[in-house]
Amino acid sequence: MNPSLWLALLGAGTLISFVPGAGAVNTMSNALTVGFRRSIWGILGQQAALLVHIGIAAAGVGILVANSPLAFNLIRYTGAAYLAYLGVRKFLQKPERSDIRALQGDEGAFSMFRRGVWVNLLNPKAIVFFLALIPQFIRPEEPLPAQYGVLAATVIGIDVLVMWFFYAGTARSFRRFTQDDRGQVLLNRTFGSLFVGVGALLALA
Repeated sequence: MNPSLWLALLGAGTLISFVPGAGAVNTMSNALTVGFRRSIWGILGQQAALLVHIGIAAAGVGILVANSPLAFNLIRYTGAAYLAYLGVRKFLQKPERSDIRALQGDEGAFSMFRRGVWVNLLNPKAIVFFLALIPQFIRPEEPLPAQYGVLAATVIGIDVLVMWFFYAGTARSFRRFTQDDRGQVLLNRTFGSLFVGVGALLALA
């Protein structure tokens, strides 16, 4: 990938990562629950799902999803339902005592990783997006594996940095609100509503 094309990819990837979505909400929620450092596990799960999306689009399967209303809607509504489930559960979560919060802060890395995978995987728009994005930065006359490798590494590298240092970092400033019951309720309802809202947008858009 020549430098000018890569810079264009860098700009597009950065802009896309800063657009808030389910991944951003999940990252901030994790950062508030388990802390800034350990929120990386959820972010890595989200990146694993992005790799799957890139692979699907690169293999051309994305064309099938984009052109099949049934397949697209099945994945879309499943993803929306999962986000709504996470949102309702978060919204109804009761304030926890400090000792229970400490246990919640010990959530396993695999649990966060798995949730991150599902949050991003159940988003068919990502497949369609990469189906539209990839051809703009791939030159068929050049070796394809290296180009796909550069594209995937660039997109994922940007997303990790934005999710961790921007969204998870921003969430750190809200941690002081979780020290009392009122603050916990407010944050639970805020993030619960955000999850449900993102799910609704996914279902209706």
